[in-house]
Amino acid sequence: MNTNLISTNFFFKNQRSFHRGKVRDIYNIDNKYVIIIACDRLSAFDHVMPKPIPYKGQILNQIAAKMLTETANLVPNWKIASPDPNVTIGHKCEPILIEMIIRGYLAGHAWREYNSGKRELCGVSLPEGLKENDPLPEPIITPSIKENSGHDRDISMSEILASKLLKKKDLDNIEAYTKTLYEAGKKIAEDRGLILVDTKYEFGFAQDGKILLMDEVHTPDSSRYFYIDEYNENLSNHHNQRQLSKEFVRQWLMEQGFQGLKDQKVPEMSDEFIESVTNRYIELYEKVTSDTFVPRSYDNVMIDIENNVNDYLNNNPLN
Repeated sequence: MNTNLISTNFFFKNQRSFHRGKVRDIYNIDNKYVIIIACDRLSAFDHVMPKPIPYKGQILNQIAAKMLTETANLVPNWKIASPDPNVTIGHKCEPILIEMIIRGYLAGHAWREYNSGKRELCGVSLPEGLKENDPLPEPIITPSIKENSGHDRDISMSEILASKLLKKKDLDNIEAYTKTLYEAGKKIAEDRGLILVDTKYEFGFAQDGKILLMDEVHTPDSSRYFYIDEYNENLSNHHNQRQLSKEFVRQWLMEQGFQGLKDQKVPEMSDEFIESVTNRYIELYEKVTSDTFVPRSYDNVMIDIENNVNDYLNNNPLN
């Protein structure tokens, strides 16, 4: 029995093109809209892992769809509808190639940079004496940009302007949006017993030139969460924080000697490890949304997705 959605290959009405990303299949509809299907592929260190993670696509899509709805009154976003557990339909945007990463705590990449001796990240100075997972004096924005090699590179606000990657008014706009979204995300997380440690947002220009929030929001692939009730004790005792994010996958890969570097071989994930990843994703879904996760049936998943999308398009014409 099929237990995952690795990829899709549909042709929808008015479809102009198709693009397969690392974890999503993207259908361009009339150069105005996109149908994005979240598959179960897993990406880490800019590499797609050989084996998929059951229900991952559904979980990411449903978290993002709910978060886009919950924050739409604060920041305009691309979402129009989510007619299937794995699908979101929205406005096609010209992506801004800068990812806006905002951090409230010294964790993950920021900690690794700090621990190596750096006291400046993306042009932001960090104080001495911080420990892993300490709260920062105030949230900092550490943008990144995709290199031609496919890897992300840290970049400062001043470098963005000096390189003319974005106009100042547009950079100011997405900086303000980033801070607003992070504050909203922190409040949502706190209400559900979690700490939103850090997260990233992606933006793009809509057809009318308006900047919209794109992609997923506050999911385990774009965000890191700690548990509020365990945070202070773990910090005081120098214990690892129990976290809900994709970081545990990255940690496992690093323990196997893989960081996506040249000539490194992607380690084989056992069925037991894959099941544990699925369980962590489900746990985060239920914590972040306060909903019980209802796994979709994979028996006729391709037919179901196609029918759900076509039913929506037939009853809600995009043009």
